[in-house]
Amino acid sequence: MNRVADYSSGTGRATGPARTLTVLGLETSCDETAAAVVRLDPDGTVTVLSSEVHSQTDDHAAFGGVVPEIAARSHVEMIDGVTRRAMAGAGLDYADLDGVAATAGPGLVGGVMVGLGFGKAVALARGLPLVAVNHLEGHAVSARLGRNVAYPFLLLLASGGHCQLLEVRGIGDMSRLGSTIDDAAGEAFDKIAKALGLGYPGGPALERLAEGGDGARFDLPRALLGRKDCDFSFSGLKTAASRLARTCETDQDRADLADGVQTAIARQLAERSHRAMQDWIGAHGATATRPLFVVAGGVAANRTVRAVLEAAAAKNGFDFLAPPMAYCTDNAAMIALAGAERLQQGLVSDIDTAARPRWPLDENKALSDPMHKPGRKGAKA
Repeated sequence: MNRVADYSSGTGRATGPARTLTVLGLETSCDETAAAVVRLDPDGTVTVLSSEVHSQTDDHAAFGGVVPEIAARSHVEMIDGVTRRAMAGAGLDYADLDGVAATAGPGLVGGVMVGLGFGKAVALARGLPLVAVNHLEGHAVSARLGRNVAYPFLLLLASGGHCQLLEVRGIGDMSRLGSTIDDAAGEAFDKIAKALGLGYPGGPALERLAEGGDGARFDLPRALLGRKDCDFSFSGLKTAASRLARTCETDQDRADLADGVQTAIARQLAERSHRAMQDWIGAHGATATRPLFVVAGGVAANRTVRAVLEAAAAKNGFDFLAPPMAYCTDNAAMIALAGAERLQQGLVSDIDTAARPRWPLDENKALSDPMHKPGRKGAKA
């Protein structure tokens, strides 16, 4: 088993598989302050009792992106109130909880420290086990918030900071099949949107603009066509589209380019996912049930991307699943669920657990075969 969270140990209260667990989740890795309460039943049924998200979009809009110090200060101001609303919305008291799960990384470390520190305070004050959760692992299990999904499954995790294909065999047991060698898909969306003069956040704005466009007008580059692996690259597309944006003279020009960009990103995601599906079939052979392809992360909220990937899954004989829209972007329900699944295995964290700005899901492969040179913050992916 490839344990992705070295912060977990079996020294806490082992709950076993036959107990219903109710967990408070906290998420502060970027520009959303979020708290949620999730209930996990022994049969795997997941019930979101409450989910509160305070968005900092207005705080960062003037800067065209997230300012880490502003984000951290906002988390400090909002975390208590957001958590109170989540507990009230669930109709529970802290005595009704079985544990507290908090994002411990990766992310903007100042923000991560706020949520993790608050979670530690709750755990200490109420005598509850603390579960430090990898934010990416939260995204990996987020599809289970909408449906009782069995392991294993093939996962495409596409967000503003990450773009990976993974085999998910269970909580804490995931292997990287491919990753981006430069930019993430969500980053490409945001940076190209900025070049087009769209507001922050750029991804949703570009999607709206693309609705009236004809992307066939523009010849955009296709990356890594000769490679036989499952890796991604979006830097060439980002550069080319940003240069083309400077030539756009009308609103229709901009809409056409937005549609071309959206189509190009969706196409590359589908091409690399197709390769991963073929590799999966080769490794697993024939099975009694159709394999499952899950798409998670903020980019999964893009309707065009969803449609293209769903078609790719059907072509390869995979069932397709994406989280409900509310759980594609950062939220605390996914953190609470990941925490509950860990707690179900008796995996808890020490109270001195530190925040991690970098925390790969497949840490073994990130160290042995890094996509990016590890720095003082550790391996990225």
